[in-house]
Amino acid sequence: MPHYRVTVAVPTLAADASLLACVRALLSQTVEDLEIVVVDNSGVGRAQEALREIGSERVRVLVNERNTGFGAAVNQAFAASAAPFLATVNDDAEADPRWAEALLRASDATDVGMWASRVMLPDGTLDSAGMLLCPDGIGKQRGHGRPPADFAREEEVLLPSGSAALYRRAVIEETGGFDGAFFLYCEDTDLGLRARWLGWRCLYVPDAVVHHRYSHTAGRASPLKAWYVERNRLSLVVKCFPGAMLWMSPWNAAARYFWHVRTLVSGRGSAGRFREEGHGGARLVWYVLRAHWALVLGLPRLIRQRRLIQRTARVGARQFRSLVRSHAISPREVAEA
Repeated sequence: MPHYRVTVAVPTLAADASLLACVRALLSQTVEDLEIVVVDNSGVGRAQEALREIGSERVRVLVNERNTGFGAAVNQAFAASAAPFLATVNDDAEADPRWAEALLRASDATDVGMWASRVMLPDGTLDSAGMLLCPDGIGKQRGHGRPPADFAREEEVLLPSGSAALYRRAVIEETGGFDGAFFLYCEDTDLGLRARWLGWRCLYVPDAVVHHRYSHTAGRASPLKAWYVERNRLSLVVKCFPGAMLWMSPWNAAARYFWHVRTLVSGRGSAGRFREEGHGGARLVWYVLRAHWALVLGLPRLIRQRRLIQRTARVGARQFRSLVRSHAISPREVAEA
């Protein structure tokens, strides 16, 4: 097997023309010791058909019989790799030719284990310049919708967006990788916070540019997204938040719910988009109740994971809280985004 410096995992469900464009962009990278592992979650082998034009030994396709979710698919790709650096790219994203080169150029510091890309939207504004965290556990893209010139400096951020991220292999090995139980959404925030507990830092690299068709698969305000985000942020809170943040989380969630009601009525924010797409507010209430019941059912597993995180942590709770506060977004800002 050839030895690559970077393995890029590309999970796909639709496996349409966007996947072909994504893989072509990755094959055009200035870094040549880079392989692409496409994980086909369609259950019917769509990826091989979509990529039939590409005959490169640097592209591998792993076919699953069912949709295993984003995190499990990425873990599957990483397990099939021996590269020292592991990257994730959404199948609806296209990396500029020097994307991987820019990330690797920033990889000298030994305590940095995660790198965030400058992820761009089709209208020329930012999708993500790293991630922020609401004190109720929801992660939000830093700089979303703003001009890229506002985030032109290489700097430390809390964690990267999984739409286009680079990880040191040691981070994946020490954390155990993505939590496959999340299935979809919030798994990048969960992994990033667990890496932070272990003392790993994250660097935003503005020269590492990726163009992203935001929420191409699940939609920006779909019922699918609403359910998974609410369920998974509760799991993340129980697993990753230190005691003081854990106890304050319900109050911050209540504040966010209040602002969601306000934005639902006014037609703004994610709740407003949810209503515009033909979904009622009662459905959002149902997802919140269902998510809390799922939390109750999953508590034994989550508590075991929480104890492991606390037992292996290399930073203290006070330091972790300070770190999160310095990269925070308020409940109101989340609801109005």
